[in-house]
Amino acid sequence: MTINSITKSLLLTCVAALLIAGQTARAETELTVYTAVEAEDLARYAETFNKDHPDIKVKWVRDSTGIVTAKLLAEKNNPQADVIWGLAATSLLLLKSEGMLEPYKPKGVEKLDKKFVDKGAVPTWVGMDAWVAAVCFNTVEAAKHNLKPPKTWKDLLDPMYEGHLIMPNPNSSGTGFLDVSSWLQMFGKDKGGWEFMDGLHKNIARYTHSGSKPCKLAASGEIPIGISFAFRGAKSKAQGAPIDIIVPDEGVGWDMEATAIVAGTSKLEAAQTLVDWSITRKANEMYNTGYAVVAMPGVAKPVEHFPDNLLEKMIDNDFEWAANNRKAILAEWLRRYDSKSEAK
Repeated sequence: MTINSITKSLLLTCVAALLIAGQTARAETELTVYTAVEAEDLARYAETFNKDHPDIKVKWVRDSTGIVTAKLLAEKNNPQADVIWGLAATSLLLLKSEGMLEPYKPKGVEKLDKKFVDKGAVPTWVGMDAWVAAVCFNTVEAAKHNLKPPKTWKDLLDPMYEGHLIMPNPNSSGTGFLDVSSWLQMFGKDKGGWEFMDGLHKNIARYTHSGSKPCKLAASGEIPIGISFAFRGAKSKAQGAPIDIIVPDEGVGWDMEATAIVAGTSKLEAAQTLVDWSITRKANEMYNTGYAVVAMPGVAKPVEHFPDNLLEKMIDNDFEWAANNRKAILAEWLRRYDSKSEAK
């Protein structure tokens, strides 16, 4: 073998070794992703992403919205997460104000509804889907207690509902927080909203730590009325539960699940890949199996039993106000109502 041949052979061997090393390094890229996505949806999201990007391993850390938000804030000076995928926009706005999110304009973001994109020059978060408050009313259980279906939120203050209502705790549930923040916006931020919740509290049996649980409990007949979100009600009704999905006349609160990169991540390229993928049409179609409203126009398909008037009843939600006042709102809610929260 000539010297040139030996040199060429060594070079090819080195190149091959480098390629293998690079592929191994990519295969070992692990992202820690914090999420509040419902467990039944998360398994599907993870499987779909992994098929497209087997070189990125995801370590999922899942909990309710309030707990994930508190965990991120506690880790502010020593972040443990690389990406947040599926957390309430109000929580991400709070994290943005703390300088905890990495600005990034994902590929294809111009295809999303502008309501689902952070308004910064370079977005710090992008929305995935929206969930909207509603009342799940079990017609069979209600009839046993001679309960009439409410038409408004304020109807729920009637003494006939005492002990027959369940709603989420806003400290642990994003659905609970959108309920509370929307009532404050609708009925009065300083006084009227809290007076409404004082009356409602008298009729509440207990507060759950899950936004979907009140509707699930109503669907199973454990409680006649669950304050939850509309899509959960539609799914339960489609499965045969004897529930009506009521949209109160005053309007309903709503929030978005959204995605962001945690500032300071050492795995920025992989994190950007995940965020790019999270806003694709494929991802939005995936979200539509769990939510009726998604970020990309033209993707959402009609959902059986989803209330026809729900979208028009969504309030003009002041997300900035809700995020900026989140801490004070939750502290006041705890002081007034936490005595009826279920054990964690």
